[in-house]
Amino acid sequence: MRVNVLQHTPNEGPGSIQDWAHVNYHDFYVYHPYQFGNLPTADETDLLIILGGPMSPNDDLPWIKQERVLIQKLLDQHKPIFGACYGAQQIVKTLGYPITKAPHKEVGWAPVYRQSDAIPGIPEKVVALHWHEEMFTVPDQAQLIFSSDLVKNQGFLLGDNVIGLQFHFEPLIDNVREMAVNDNGYPLDHNGLHQTPAEIIAHGVPDENKQVMFKLLDFITK
Repeated sequence: MRVNVLQHTPNEGPGSIQDWAHVNYHDFYVYHPYQFGNLPTADETDLLIILGGPMSPNDDLPWIKQERVLIQKLLDQHKPIFGACYGAQQIVKTLGYPITKAPHKEVGWAPVYRQSDAIPGIPEKVVALHWHEEMFTVPDQAQLIFSSDLVKNQGFLLGDNVIGLQFHFEPLIDNVREMAVNDNGYPLDHNGLHQTPAEIIAHGVPDENKQVMFKLLDFITK
């Protein structure tokens, strides 16, 4: 399987998604469309991973619109897609639903709660990393799978092959450090979770996050 990753900022990498690909002997390619403008084709994509970033799907940038053309082709071909944060929003925007400001900016660690039993083996509560102030509308054809205390729409499952999460299961501890030291002003501005960069780093990554990330990817690629 060829796994194609769209990365949108240097400090938000694939983390444990790359570990999952290596464990399963998949070919792993990372694209940086915000910098180079390159995207894979649908034909050379078996699984598309769309990572987070500081931009919004509402931004009027050619490469953002080109990403949605690729997403639509993969949706039409019923290929697996996983989106994190901005990535989840891009999927929703492709489906014609709005991306809006969330009722609370969430930056830091906070629990998300399972809202569906559609994916086996997912705990009722998992502490995840949040790094956003916009949110998606859950498409009519999808189901809500995660919520948090501050933002209801935290995760959706579309069919059996597309998952979008507003938060992050994928970061490993080095990824968390990289996010916190490079985007260290973001957590301090009107953050509903009231966590500093130092507190975010000190929290560490729960062991189960990587396990849940693997289960989600196994589910959409089975």
